Amino acid sequence: MDYGSARNSPFRNLLKIFCLLPTVAYAQLLHPGDAKYEEQAVRGVRHRSVQLACGDVVAPMVVFWSFTKLGSLVPRAVAISNGIESKVEKASAALGQVSLRNGTLEVSDLQTAAQGRFMCQAMFEEDGEIKVGYFYIELVVLVPVPKPFLQMTDSTPVEGAAVTMTCAVKEGTPPIEYSWHRHTNREGAVAVAEAAGGLLNLTAANRTHMGWYACTAHNEVNSQTSDRMYLDVIYGPDEPVINVEPFAINQNGFSANEQEEVILTCLAPSNPPSHYVWFYNSSQIYSGQKYVIAKISRTQTGTYTCLAQNALLNTRTQTTIILTVYYLPEGKPSCTPVPAANFRDIALQCSWPGGFPPARLRWVRAGREADAAASYSNATRIQRGVDVQNGSSYTCLASHPALREDAVCTTTVWVPVGNPTCSAMATKQNEFLMLSCDWAGGLPRVTLWWRDWRNRVLGGLKPSSNIYVMQSNSTLGGKEFTCIAAHPLQARATECLVRLDVPKLAAERTEVLLFEGGEVQLACALQGPHLGSEVFWFNNKHQVIRPDAARYRLQQGDAWFNLTIRDTEWMRDSGTYHCAAVNAVGNATVPIRLRVKKYPTPPNVTISKLMYTRQRTEVQLEWVTQGSGNLTGFVVQRQEAKKSSLGPSRSAARAWETVASDIEPDIRDHRVGGLDPAVVYAFRILAVNHRTTGHPSEGKTPADPPFNAYPAVIGAAVAGMVVAAVASLLAFQYIVRNRDNNPRLHDLLFGMAGPEAHEHISTPEDAETAAGVAEAETGGELGGTSPPVGEASAECHPEPPTSTQEVPPAPDLAADDPPVNVTITVTATP
Repeated sequence: MDYGSARNSPFRNLLKIFCLLPTVAYAQLLHPGDAKYEEQAVRGVRHRSVQLACGDVVAPMVVFWSFTKLGSLVPRAVAISNGIESKVEKASAALGQVSLRNGTLEVSDLQTAAQGRFMCQAMFEEDGEIKVGYFYIELVVLVPVPKPFLQMTDSTPVEGAAVTMTCAVKEGTPPIEYSWHRHTNREGAVAVAEAAGGLLNLTAANRTHMGWYACTAHNEVNSQTSDRMYLDVIYGPDEPVINVEPFAINQNGFSANEQEEVILTCLAPSNPPSHYVWFYNSSQIYSGQKYVIAKISRTQTGTYTCLAQNALLNTRTQTTIILTVYYLPEGKPSCTPVPAANFRDIALQCSWPGGFPPARLRWVRAGREADAAASYSNATRIQRGVDVQNGSSYTCLASHPALREDAVCTTTVWVPVGNPTCSAMATKQNEFLMLSCDWAGGLPRVTLWWRDWRNRVLGGLKPSSNIYVMQSNSTLGGKEFTCIAAHPLQARATECLVRLDVPKLAAERTEVLLFEGGEVQLACALQGPHLGSEVFWFNNKHQVIRPDAARYRLQQGDAWFNLTIRDTEWMRDSGTYHCAAVNAVGNATVPIRLRVKKYPTPPNVTISKLMYTRQRTEVQLEWVTQGSGNLTGFVVQRQEAKKSSLGPSRSAARAWETVASDIEPDIRDHRVGGLDPAVVYAFRILAVNHRTTGHPSEGKTPADPPFNAYPAVIGAAVAGMVVAAVASLLAFQYIVRNRDNNPRLHDLLFGMAGPEAHEHISTPEDAETAAGVAEAETGGELGGTSPPVGEASAECHPEPPTSTQEVPPAPDLAADDPPVNVTITVTATP
């Protein structure tokens, strides 16, 4: 431990306390009963973790760990702690990853070099006294065994040769024990009894020793299994065995029926597998283990030899059999009942022609011989239909020398349950009519034929199913056709009737009423047999509705047909629709009237307020409704009314443009934005009831907003008036007092004003324009109305002079001359 570097480290307090250990130890020598000494042995596994406890001390004040390796007497420092801080010596990395917690030394990734003696010196407090403990731990490091290595002297010995296998490991704490296993697909894993430790000696290997071998090494720490090695013992071939399929033997060997598939299989155990060669009457015919004769014939009777060869050992064995081929009739015996004597009797027929000798046939019933004698190749027996019960079974037995037992052919006479089913349908776009009659089952099968309404037979007699095709004709509507079914077990024939009906249609509702904008479904259905009728829908303009029409949707089932009209309109969709059906013998149609109603007209609307904002880019609109009626919303429209004096000239007024269409019915105000300040707009509003629009309100142009600078303007005007009035009075007083000095000034102010002094207004439009400009400049609503043109808003009357001098009287004014008025106009610009 580098104590020089620790002098200025955070662990200098630990060193100071550690230096007290000798003093405390000396004190313990004086009181030896107060010191603790313990020894124990601990076993650890290399590369794992081990914990070394410093006795039973719970919270030591100072702990110092040291280590003495085997064969040495010099201890070396490992770690030190004062209960708060701890330090691990760098050199202890040779022992593993060392850490110290609460006095316990933990070594992770334990190394073999850690085997030796560890000593823990602890200073702790007990019963109010400081004591020292010495704890010695003998650590034994156990080494696990690695994966064993398996060796084999000969992996492919010839049967009877000696084989030796060895299993070894590179390291591991003894004692190390070994176990051996052999694995095969048939037996699985089996323990090998011949093994002794890491050595397996087979003095005479045979085929039973073949398999995958593996050894397992284990000690007290772990166990490991080696990779598997395969022992392949070479042997054979043994004496071949020939198997014949199908298996049939006779006094000379094997037999087979002609035209059967015969499989000859040769098996001679061998490793490597045998190579097989087949010989027929001493001539080589095939190479392979299995020789297949697809259809054996009588000419292939003879001797067959199988030769087995081991190519590796160059050894061979062989065996021979005799195969006799019998000639049987082709196929199997067939037996079937057929109607006879005009469907009154049943003829039981059994046949199996060919073969040598011919097959011997005879009929039996319920395990008893029938009255009829046996015959060859063909056998027939007649039974009266009335004497045969439904479900009676009859058996035909066939005997032949090539058969090991009689061939059996069984038939059951029965009549199907129920009745025949018949139908009519049109084919090839209604060009032909097809009458179909079916009654499946039964043995013999039911015989069917057709008759028309004039009792004439159509076509011929057929079993189980009878289809008759004829040309379509409108005169066949309502005509009946009969299918007749006969069977020997039935006393009377069964009939099935088909009527060629013109299609019949029925509508779910013949008149449908709804408001526009909704979706309506018109439905019709075919009633009764409809002979494959095709159904079409015609709209209110007598046009066929195609399946790909955008506003229509066609749906249909087996007998129902629906037409759905989306987004109905009053003028466009009202009218009569037709559901039409067409088949090969006629057609039918059913009308359905659709009435699409408009929603009632909503109440009228009047604009109660329409005013620009300060920037003239938005308008605040308010309105009220007049009268009664339902409504679902409002629509706001605008148009350019005229050009503004603030902007460039524009073209004439345009059409009304909708600027808001989703206003709720309970709303009575709306703000419209996106306006051009240079354009004068006109606005109107309409009430809407679903799709019905009410009368539009009158178009109005927005007013300018109230001017909010009124107090400043009025104050400035009043101040100006006061200043002007005072100045005028002073001027008037000066002029009056100096009348003689300034006679012209006096006459100018107080002289008579002639008619030419008034402003001439040529046209009324000029007056209105002047008034409009003045109103626009003053904001339009400056409180109160402006005085009429020509009247003074403020009159100034000169006061008489206060001087005692005589003032000459003023000249008399003509009676018809108007008085002089002074008008002061104040214009405030925001």
